[in-house]
Amino acid sequence: QVQLVESGGGLVQAGGSLRLSCAASGRTSSSYARGWFRQAPGKEREFVAAVRWSGGYTYYADSVKGRFTIDRDNAKNTVYLQMNSLKPEDTAVYYCAAVNRPVYGNNWYRVSSYEYWGQGTQVTVSS
Repeated sequence: QVQLVESGGGLVQAGGSLRLSCAASGRTSSSYARGWFRQAPGKEREFVAAVRWSGGYTYYADSVKGRFTIDRDNAKNTVYLQMNSLKPEDTAVYYCAAVNRPVYGNNWYRVSSYEYWGQGTQVTVSS
């Protein structure tokens, strides 16, 4: 089992920045990848970004490319999501996710590819 705890959410004005953190504990030695998803009220959970633990390869949703950056600190078992140039449409609950088995092809974007989830942190962007 892997436990994930997110932090760093809050209220920010459009154009501002936030940095989310996701600390992992438990069976982290088998980590394959970590990801960030978000879910706005009345909408399905959607992919934001992911990073392969080995090699650091990153993947982004088109809606956040150039604005968001995902990175990791192996020693701290922590993944970060730096969010710049935030827009009101970025408002959502942001969830950290982890998987301990290989993810192939375009399956980085699928909720079902991930085994473990955090409790979520609210990000609100005001216009």
